[in-house]
Amino acid sequence: MQTVTAVAHRGDPYRFPENTIDSLRSALGRGADAVEIDVRLTRDGVPVLLHDESLKRLWGHDRPLRSLSAEEVRALTAGRVPTLVDALAATEGGRVMLDLPGAADPRTVREIVGVVHECGAQDRVYYCAGAGAMLAVRAADPSAEIALTWTTLAPPRSGLLDAVRPRWLNYRFGLVDRELAARVHRDGLLLSVWTPDTRRSLRRLVALGVDSITTNRIDVLCALRGR
Repeated sequence: MQTVTAVAHRGDPYRFPENTIDSLRSALGRGADAVEIDVRLTRDGVPVLLHDESLKRLWGHDRPLRSLSAEEVRALTAGRVPTLVDALAATEGGRVMLDLPGAADPRTVREIVGVVHECGAQDRVYYCAGAGAMLAVRAADPSAEIALTWTTLAPPRSGLLDAVRPRWLNYRFGLVDRELAARVHRDGLLLSVWTPDTRRSLRRLVALGVDSITTNRIDVLCALRGR
């Protein structure tokens, strides 16, 4: 089986709660090449790991993250929602894909990119999200590695690609077929997909020649890749 970059979606969520330090460490320990994490800002501007807008689904508190300080988040979750600083320290030496689901404005992006640089992690961090957030990342860091998340079969416009300068195009896995994979590679880009979890889907995508797979079942992907 050809080499494909194995990216652990929010860590190892079948063993530990997603986007926690335990989950990230477990994924890297089971062979992940990189971990994907979701980053949002608290009320006081601290980047923390949380996919949702609120603490309700994972932590049982129907409180919007943007209404809480970092200290309040720590108290409500018994310290299990890490800051981006904590996450970068825990994954030292490993690759990290930062998804920016709540980064609707350049200020938010600048705060997150600033923390990455303060931690000296810019050489092992890359960013993914839609066009608006990735344009803001490019403005904040001209040398950033970017995976532009794209959700339609129509290709990105050339002007957008020129402005964002992504290394990767990042697609939901169900959209990817042989024609799309060939087009992405013909355009000189790498193809990243999210988030297949079955062996059948993983095998199909590897056979299509995708370059990176983000999955909740990092153990399954790494086992297939090792054969």
